[in-house]
Amino acid sequence: MEKLAHQIVERHPEIELGIVRWDHFEDGFPNFFVDGVKISVKGRHVSFLASFDTPAAIFEQMSVIYAFPSYLARSFKVLLPYFPTGTMERENELGEIATAKTLARMLSAIPISKFGSAEIVVFDIHALGERFYFGDQVVTRFESGIQILRDRLENMGQDISIAFPDDGAAKRFGRKFPDYPQIICGKVRDGDKRYVRIKEGNPVGRHVVIVDDLIQTGATARESGRVLKETGAEKVSIYATHGVFPKQSWRTFLDAGFEHVFITDSCPWTIEAVTGIAPFEVLSLSGQLAEIVLDH
Repeated sequence: MEKLAHQIVERHPEIELGIVRWDHFEDGFPNFFVDGVKISVKGRHVSFLASFDTPAAIFEQMSVIYAFPSYLARSFKVLLPYFPTGTMERENELGEIATAKTLARMLSAIPISKFGSAEIVVFDIHALGERFYFGDQVVTRFESGIQILRDRLENMGQDISIAFPDDGAAKRFGRKFPDYPQIICGKVRDGDKRYVRIKEGNPVGRHVVIVDDLIQTGATARESGRVLKETGAEKVSIYATHGVFPKQSWRTFLDAGFEHVFITDSCPWTIEAVTGIAPFEVLSLSGQLAEIVLDH
């Protein structure tokens, strides 16, 4: 998250960058040190910009996060734009583990400091019900990257419609686009196969922008794009706050016919791979994050 941190500071120079030395012992376990805690932390408003991209990263960063309340920060925020276990949010049968609940419990265990509870900031969490997994010991703040997309759409001309890949996305994001025609897609079953179909709306002659919270492999997104094109859309783009793209699945979008693939910089490992490569376009969360950092 170093690049995003620098972008935040560039927007608001009154925000200072702290330093954590991320060293390791010879056996691979953490040997970390937060520089200047008496100057840069004690009595100050502190935000920690986190990226839980691997289980090991979660352990390492939580080790540092748990330490901050003992440094007497005046306020403490954990900025976790992408909540990585969000797609495993419920147990459908006995034996399954809802790891979204596990991670929420870990974050909820941040010690209360002299000045109060830590604040956890997440953008477009995958399932809204996950907010109830967090305990009362922390304050949760759920933000959205949709406004960044709306700002970008204003520069894209007329004839834009917003599409949703399923009813869930439509219920969640539909109210954020009251001024755009909307299209709702859905999957229908035909024997053992499932196909994407348009349930509501008309894409004919429109530049259709599919909106969702995240893209993993992107199979549904690509199928939705194909169906919209076949039913008359002039252009098709897609937006997701979190471009996860495991195993470099972003490559499947290079020739999938999308005008734009909009993602934010919530998943830095993806941004490093796709920056400057069409049709990808990165919409930065730095402005919103800077305002959150300054919001005491």
